Amino acid sequence: MKRTSRINSRVAMPLYAAVVLLVPAVTSASLASADDGPGPFGVTAVAAATAQSARVGALFGADRRSKLAGGHFCTASVVHSARRDLIVTAAHCLDGDSGDLVFVPGYRDGRAPYGVWDVKKRFLPDGWAKGQDEDSDVAFAVLGDRDGKGVEDVVGGNRFAAGTATGATAVTVTGYPNTREVPVSCTNKPSAHSRTQQRIDCPELSGGTSGSPWVNGDQEVVGVLGGHEEGGATDDISYSVVLGAEAAELYRDAASDP
Repeated sequence: MKRTSRINSRVAMPLYAAVVLLVPAVTSASLASADDGPGPFGVTAVAAATAQSARVGALFGADRRSKLAGGHFCTASVVHSARRDLIVTAAHCLDGDSGDLVFVPGYRDGRAPYGVWDVKKRFLPDGWAKGQDEDSDVAFAVLGDRDGKGVEDVVGGNRFAAGTATGATAVTVTGYPNTREVPVSCTNKPSAHSRTQQRIDCPELSGGTSGSPWVNGDQEVVGVLGGHEEGGATDDISYSVVLGAEAAELYRDAASDP
């Protein structure tokens, strides 16, 4: 389980059902970039502070707003939406026990270089909300504005891409281990764990990295660390739900939220 253990009061939140839709096919651009990636594969290192890594951030309880250091428990990332206010993470990071939350993109060493953003609404799929199905361990959250801007206006956002073939591209996983105050990243090719789960071999992705995006060479999120064993029972092997119809519809619901 790669979410830091936390104890919070339970809060009510709206849950949104997901229905089956057709999902987009793998693009030729994605297939062409199957061997892309910063390399070397399978090595985890501190992520450089770049425009791309700024789209990844840490989740904190809202009570840590004024004292961030040591308080993060999961990872999330900004994904493109018309309202420019959306993040994706693992469903087990946003469940009913997680309390009021804030998201800090580009978090490093107790600092919030791009601000602290309030989580306003959460979108969990039926499979997770009704039974904590590991095949539904992906979720979205809508953030509040800051100074009239959405989070995507400040740091940009990756495209959310359901329906890509597992292992078609190398992906870079970036997240926040709970033992560190900086993000780490690792690039490798995912492989199939099952029809509904994919895995990646990357060392040192420990507790706190749940929700980390798997980003391909086209800057698309094609996985979210979670799923089987809530992301993996060891630090060296991590999992993600295969993003399919349920995730695609949940994204549409969250992205179109008024």
